[in-house]
Amino acid sequence: MGCTSCASGAGGQPKGCKNNGTCGTDGCNKLTVFDWLSNMALPANMTPFDGVEVRFKNGRKHFYLNKENLTLAIGDIVATEAESGYDVGIVTLTGELVRVQMKKKKERLDTKLLPAIYRKANQKEIDIWQTARDREDDIQKKSREIAIRLGLRMKISDIEFQGDASKVVFYYTADERVDFRELIKELARTFNSRIEMKQVGLRQEAARLGGIGSCGRELCCSTWLTDFRSVNTSAARYQQLSLNPQKLAGQCGKLKCCLNYELDTYLDALQEFPKTDVKLQTEKGPAVCQKTDIFKGLMWFSYLKDGMNWHELKVSKVNEIIAINKKGEKVRALEEYKEEVFIDLEKEIYSNVVGQDSLTRFDQPKRSNKKRRNNNNKNRKRQPAKAGAATGTKVKTGAKTGAKPKASTPGNKPNPRNNNKKRRTNNNKPRPNNNQKQGPKKDA
Repeated sequence: MGCTSCASGAGGQPKGCKNNGTCGTDGCNKLTVFDWLSNMALPANMTPFDGVEVRFKNGRKHFYLNKENLTLAIGDIVATEAESGYDVGIVTLTGELVRVQMKKKKERLDTKLLPAIYRKANQKEIDIWQTARDREDDIQKKSREIAIRLGLRMKISDIEFQGDASKVVFYYTADERVDFRELIKELARTFNSRIEMKQVGLRQEAARLGGIGSCGRELCCSTWLTDFRSVNTSAARYQQLSLNPQKLAGQCGKLKCCLNYELDTYLDALQEFPKTDVKLQTEKGPAVCQKTDIFKGLMWFSYLKDGMNWHELKVSKVNEIIAINKKGEKVRALEEYKEEVFIDLEKEIYSNVVGQDSLTRFDQPKRSNKKRRNNNNKNRKRQPAKAGAATGTKVKTGAKTGAKPKASTPGNKPNPRNNNKKRRTNNNKPRPNNNQKQGPKKDA
């Protein structure tokens, strides 16, 4: 993208740069082409190519002849030739790259057969063009209501005004053939202009409207993809994707075009792999393929009798076993060809320190506050009795003998000073020697 924070708004015009598609780079428009020859001068004996690429609404592009030799640059608004009247578009490419684009799209290189560019659009023509574009949303809504009232099984997906506002093109999709003669008459009376109906496919409709794909990016067909190739379910099978139509289908309802992007790479890698329906003949019985890993070059086989235990084999080992089976011999067991996998524990520890790669890291339930309190209470009970003074718990005396502690009366209050004297006298007494034999203790 040439402009930062751009997004396509109504009519395919960008919102971010506020230039309405007339910025110098043209990088915020759909299906834009970067002119990498713009800063290079042509040789002295070479004349510049007189073909110009002009873009209209939603990526519709055509080639025109610069008959008047106008000095055109990317982003200029020009008035071009049309069947009746004129049309208004934006220049997207000039110079030698136009010749390359015409070859790519299989257009004739004879520019004399191309329609001509009249002039650069003046302010009056630009105002008429912008006013017509502002009416497109309301006309599309009304045309859908008319089609529903007439009972036509069709979907009007988009409309486009010609630059001089003399003709309206309605793009629609339909599963069956539709007789829209009455629709054209009523649309012409309602909007007072010439009407043209064009049927497009579902992929062309998605390319015109645009959107966000399941990958989180803008649709390829609306940004850079111009040729729509056929996509088959075999492309998903070769890439070992689940044949789920909801996951394989794009915004248009058809199979995603991106399934063809890496298909050739997968086909080249699968040339070394044997067919998955080949059975390996062993003395323990035949073994069938359960899974393949194209990137690592591994295959998993299991015996028909015991399908739960899978044996991991390299592709070279599997081809070796198949070659032995073709000779009419059987191998002893798959365990002899099993690939031993050595895991570097240090590498594993440091590569996944906090378990961010685990899909089940959030499956463990959180510990409730009640369990935490119970564990804390158990830890307190395990502590020795001396901890009672530190924790502030009251320790009852006479618990062993069963005697109740004496109640303190107002006249017999304990004096804390006397307790301190007893502690001092006890500390001054000589401690007994453990080596000397002590006599039996007297009963208190």
